[in-house]
Amino acid sequence: MKLYKAVMALLMSATIVLAQDVPSGFVDLQKAVPTVVVELRYSGENNFIGKPIDGYEARICYISTPAALALKSVQEKLSLFGFGLKVFDGYRPQRAVNHFVRWAKDLSDTKMKAIYYPNVLKSELFEKGYIAARSGHSRGSTVDLTLIDLATGKELDMGTGFDFFSPISWPTSKEVTSQQRANRLLLRSIMMSQGFRPLEEEWWHFTLANEPYPTTYFDFVVR
Repeated sequence: MKLYKAVMALLMSATIVLAQDVPSGFVDLQKAVPTVVVELRYSGENNFIGKPIDGYEARICYISTPAALALKSVQEKLSLFGFGLKVFDGYRPQRAVNHFVRWAKDLSDTKMKAIYYPNVLKSELFEKGYIAARSGHSRGSTVDLTLIDLATGKELDMGTGFDFFSPISWPTSKEVTSQQRANRLLLRSIMMSQGFRPLEEEWWHFTLANEPYPTTYFDFVVR
């Protein structure tokens, strides 16, 4: 209950910043770390809604400068073992989160259910926490990513795909193989070693512990 009250207090004190241009504290991740692969899912149709999301007008992954520097360190360490990062999302405009909320309320739109949420009712997405009115991504220091083999470019097998709405996506799930758990642990360990904290419900989700904008939710368009 104390944790719930603390989270609610933080949300109540949060500020939404509307901006036309990219704030000075943000960078294009691929310019900052050119060897990172970016597959910005919400700028296209391969996502749980099945179409480009509001606020994503270009395939550019913006992220706070401190988070980009930390990811550069992660990439350098992974490269020693022949691995690298593929990023699915970084900064997420608040208008994109609003798009998710509107979509979740439309129970007739289940276009991508078989791929992204086959075992959960769309009416339960809010209740189970898969969709929320605020996202840490909008603060600019949260990233969704996976590992790839640098030699082949192939993703390591994590047991589920990105944004698969199910307990099997929890990093600690025992429903995946030992190799898949090991791959998740490798990603988790190296991200934590460079100052990121994981999310217990999504193996792909990490937030910089010392994020520069802990109570600010940005809404500039990705373009």
